[in-house]
Amino acid sequence: MWKNHSPVGEVIGRGQQPAGGGSGAELGDTVGTSARVSALQALKRKKRYEKQLAQIDGTLSTIEFQREALENANTNTEVLKNMGYAAKAMKAAHDNMDIDKVDELMQDIADQQELAEEISTAISKPVGFGEEFDEDELMAELEELEQEELDKNLLEISGPETVPLPSVPSISLPSKPAKKKEEEDDDMKELETWAGTI
Repeated sequence: MWKNHSPVGEVIGRGQQPAGGGSGAELGDTVGTSARVSALQALKRKKRYEKQLAQIDGTLSTIEFQREALENANTNTEVLKNMGYAAKAMKAAHDNMDIDKVDELMQDIADQQELAEEISTAISKPVGFGEEFDEDELMAELEELEQEELDKNLLEISGPETVPLPSVPSISLPSKPAKKKEEEDDDMKELETWAGTI
């Protein structure tokens, strides 16, 4: 903390010191009063310093705000200046251009592209080839060739060369009863008789 070096402070400080002669009780009262007065003055100084500190903080905040405002103003000035340069450059670039001239130029480009496509089509078209053939006849011949190829492929399809057959039983089968055979013969005769009457 700061010390008060002013002559007034020194005089006040000396006036608060106890006189050299006096009784012990007076000396004790004087010392107690002197300490109290010193503490009161120290408290006042503390309050003044706190007030000064608050003022300094406020001043510093104001200065910081002003510095930021100046930086923003400088930035805005530079941006506007550059925008002005860009606008002048664009104006100079467009001075020699006319929208009608641009439209004419684009139309000329489109015409030249169309002409180039026509030339490419004419060059790629075969001259004297393929025009004497009838399209329907060519399609019919192509279909015949495709059918012949399909028939040929179908005939060449082959299955497995050897199909395994079941083996013949080695035991003899029981013979049919003769009665059943006779019944079948009778049925056949009836059927023939009936067919003959129709």
